[in-house]
Amino acid sequence: MTKKDPQTPSIQVLSRAFALLDVLASHQDPVPLKDLSERTGLHPSTAHRILNDLAAGRLVDRPEAGAYRLGMRLLELGNLVKARLDVRDAAIGPMRELHKLTHQPVNLSVRQGDEIVYIERTYSERSGMQVVRAVGGRAPLHLTSVGKLFLAHEDPQRVRAYATRTGLAGHTRNSLTDLTALERELARVRRDAVARDDEELELGVRCMAAGIFDDQGKLVAGLSVSAPADRLEESWLDRVKGTASQISQSLGFRG
Repeated sequence: MTKKDPQTPSIQVLSRAFALLDVLASHQDPVPLKDLSERTGLHPSTAHRILNDLAAGRLVDRPEAGAYRLGMRLLELGNLVKARLDVRDAAIGPMRELHKLTHQPVNLSVRQGDEIVYIERTYSERSGMQVVRAVGGRAPLHLTSVGKLFLAHEDPQRVRAYATRTGLAGHTRNSLTDLTALERELARVRRDAVARDDEELELGVRCMAAGIFDDQGKLVAGLSVSAPADRLEESWLDRVKGTASQISQSLGFRG
């Protein structure tokens, strides 16, 4: 007896309905019943009956006689799923795995206005960090690795407007307080798809960060590892980027 694939629906009509929806999803224009029948291997009368039921549930539209396309209810349901996707929920597991590798604080941050806000953190007492940015803490964009990611995704006019609003105030001798220097740094961020904080927010603390993107390709958060300046290892960089990519994919990003 052949073992059933656990991913295959146990109800045959559902399997056939999924096959029809997959074919419709691969076409932008309405698909004739004949083509749907041929692509799925279903008899035309069987495909027609299932499509009628899907149309009754608004999962399929019939814009013209004998042709079908995906229905608006799928968009409505998709938007509900998207609204329930929470970047914090998606990130916490991968963040813990990254922390096991680095044994240093791993931070999840989002942008609010001219600052980044820390919304999640995994860390241990072994990190040796003297200064801890608590969840809910804030910091200027230009002084943080994640903040630079967000600035790097802005157009030049908006970056200049940010510099005017904030005055690019510094916290340490390493802070970027000059617009030209900041623009050079943002160009590096765009080139490398990773950002750094070289003791610019706090002396003795360095960070590296990569962006987290949603299903529309929008930068929604940043993942960073922070460590004492002499303990930040370049070998972590690929893992930071890979972990950020893993979280992005769980949010629907397919870049």
